[in-house]
Amino acid sequence: MVTDVDGTLTDARRRLDLRAIDAVRRLEARGIPVILATGNVLPIALALHRFLGLSGPIVAENGGMIYRRVEGRDDVELLADPQRALAAYRAVVRAGVPARRLFTDRWRETEVAIEQTVRVAPVRRLLAQHSVSVESTGYAIHLMQRGCGKLRALRRALVPLGLVPRDCVVLGDGDNDVGMLRAAGFGVSFPSASPRARAAAGYVTRADFSEGFVEGLKASGLLG
Repeated sequence: MVTDVDGTLTDARRRLDLRAIDAVRRLEARGIPVILATGNVLPIALALHRFLGLSGPIVAENGGMIYRRVEGRDDVELLADPQRALAAYRAVVRAGVPARRLFTDRWRETEVAIEQTVRVAPVRRLLAQHSVSVESTGYAIHLMQRGCGKLRALRRALVPLGLVPRDCVVLGDGDNDVGMLRAAGFGVSFPSASPRARAAAGYVTRADFSEGFVEGLKASGLLG
């Protein structure tokens, strides 16, 4: 099972929902690895991974990196060049856009994340000639080397498990989840999700946020 974090495992105020925690622990107890696929930096994702007791790999920074345990050791694979994102961010600032990087960008290694206090459309127009993708998660605007993203990273993360996205239930709510939702065997999104995420999902829940997460897992057949 593959899940986004913000707006998926959390409620509307980004607080972890105990029902979602119970659900992922029940899956792990049955031998179903849970994979976090998030725009968050690795320190945040890894802390969540460990406190929840998850066994799957982590796709962090919007697909810019993969974390795995390999033969009892921590292993991190970087998939994106941060210099392209940094150059794009500087271009946005020079153009007079009041874009501020997230506080957590001090730990970000493969992309740039901007506070969602500016609109994404002008940023996309400014960076049309740059080799970066611009994606809004609803919580931040991410600048990343073009061609990277959650789906590409997920495919690589699944290889050691002998799986492909079609074997997975995927839950997500942002534009950055669209590729994974389309490629999933069972893609779940929510009424609160972006229009693109809802259109990409095979199943849109009635409930929102983490309550919808549990509903989606039940609809997929993973939870009774």
